[in-house]
Amino acid sequence: MNNGENKPRGWYGRGYLPHFDGVAKLQFLTFRLNDSLPQAVLDKWKKELAQCGEIEREIILRERIEKYLDCGYGKCYLKRAEIAKLVQDALLFHDGAKYKLIAWTIMPNHVHALVQPFAELGAIEHSIKSYTANKINKLLNRSGTLWQKEVFDRYIRNFEQAKMKKARKLLRKQSNNVKVVFSLT
Repeated sequence: MNNGENKPRGWYGRGYLPHFDGVAKLQFLTFRLNDSLPQAVLDKWKKELAQCGEIEREIILRERIEKYLDCGYGKCYLKRAEIAKLVQDALLFHDGAKYKLIAWTIMPNHVHALVQPFAELGAIEHSIKSYTANKINKLLNRSGTLWQKEVFDRYIRNFEQAKMKKARKLLRKQSNNVKVVFSLT
């Protein structure tokens, strides 16, 4: 997904979800383990919401996904301390170089991170997911897809404190059932 220069490219699509890639634009990222939400469940929800308007459908779908993920379905590899630390270390590795890492939470089956990217978002996401997938698969003596292909990223339209507080509050709320929670600011 590189645009040739590893520079942000504005609005674009990588499949199902639209993405916004821009320097200095805060991004709230969620990436999840491949088995955390079965495709059959997602397809069922999409069918149920087919009659809704596009914006309403996306809002309801996002809320359902977040609730489902928080239930902790799937193998939940991220609840193992050594795996959570590996993901944390990967998030911290490029902090200050490819992005500013503002806050993050590692849940049993998914990760939330609030970042301000300095490079193309797709390249950042790929780097984190590829590195951690290889290391985690080796640690678990397994092979195959670890992370869901698509990352949910929500760009935060401005830098007002209210937006930052809301994002941090969501990260804290998400962390109620997990021990690995960090915030840099």
